[in-house]
Amino acid sequence: MIVPNNIILVGPMGAGKSTIGKNLASRLHYRFCDTDAVIEERTGADIPWIFDVEGEEGFRTRETVVLRDLLCDQNQVIATGGGIVLKPENRESLASGGVVIYLTASLDQLVQRTAKDRKRPLLQVANPRERLQQIVAERDPLYRSVADHVVITDGRGPRTVIQQILDFL
Repeated sequence: MIVPNNIILVGPMGAGKSTIGKNLASRLHYRFCDTDAVIEERTGADIPWIFDVEGEEGFRTRETVVLRDLLCDQNQVIATGGGIVLKPENRESLASGGVVIYLTASLDQLVQRTAKDRKRPLLQVANPRERLQQIVAERDPLYRSVADHVVITDGRGPRTVIQQILDFL
């Protein structure tokens, strides 16, 4: 198996990017990076606070900088924020930065996995299910445009998902 320099996980919130990413990095002896965690570390503030103070656009600008910085290194598994594909420059960076794996799941699974998480600013609305459906509909074509491989995580444990990724690699 020839492992790429970087493996980048994209997909909607709740698809399993962080969980799969940590386990995949461990299995490959790669460094694990989560763009949201790096943003929080650099700012000293959590994502909801950044959204409150700087708005989504301010957050997206920070996300672009972090992605660009992370892609300067190698031998990493990078879990990205769900909206990273919204900016064209990020899609270009993703496509050239390593092998991109799109993790996806059914709407029911995404709703279930994000239901109790209050750290997702875009889901702090009256109908989170409807909002998540809108987000997925908008972003799915963008995820697919940068993906080298698509993996469905519905009802599958991390080991199974990781093995599918490794089989692809």
